[in-house]
Amino acid sequence: MSGEQRRKQLFQILSNSKEPISGAVLAQQLQVSRQIIVQDIALLRANGADILSASRGYVIMQTAHEVSRVFKMLHSDEQTEEELTLIIDLGGKVRDVFIYHRVYGIVRADMKIRSRRDIQDFMEKIRSGKSSLLKNVTSGYHYHTISADDDQTLDSIHKMLEEKGMLACLQEDEPVDFWNRAKISAKS
Repeated sequence: MSGEQRRKQLFQILSNSKEPISGAVLAQQLQVSRQIIVQDIALLRANGADILSASRGYVIMQTAHEVSRVFKMLHSDEQTEEELTLIIDLGGKVRDVFIYHRVYGIVRADMKIRSRRDIQDFMEKIRSGKSSLLKNVTSGYHYHTISADDDQTLDSIHKMLEEKGMLACLQEDEPVDFWNRAKISAKS
């Protein structure tokens, strides 16, 4: 079984379960190591699946009427607040940020930014801390999973980010399947 087929099967197993399933059980069912399961979960998340790591295992978060899309971004540190504010003001929510590192693979962090207050809290932590933005590890390139109530809202966000010059050009070897060659979504 290919990795793509395995991830589809993994997504189906999680979709059909109302309870969390441990990595060990998933590894046994799919006849792979737990580390492969962890990597597959990261790839599914990068493609928009809302998978939560609970204390008893993995579970898919059921969001009834929300859609999401991954955007590849490139902008300066100074534009970070503008980027987040634009997304929120147009009706989006910033679920996460992740980078594709050529050595470490996908490195992801939850953001859960839903309001201007969340943006202010995030920016204060960045400005006052010793850590910098995750995007700086990859020369400014990063991805956000953005969710909204409908595709039209995501289209508006895409258009505005494009107008502001904050979207990065996509490459054929992206870690996220922007071309939907093997579409995996919470609605599958």
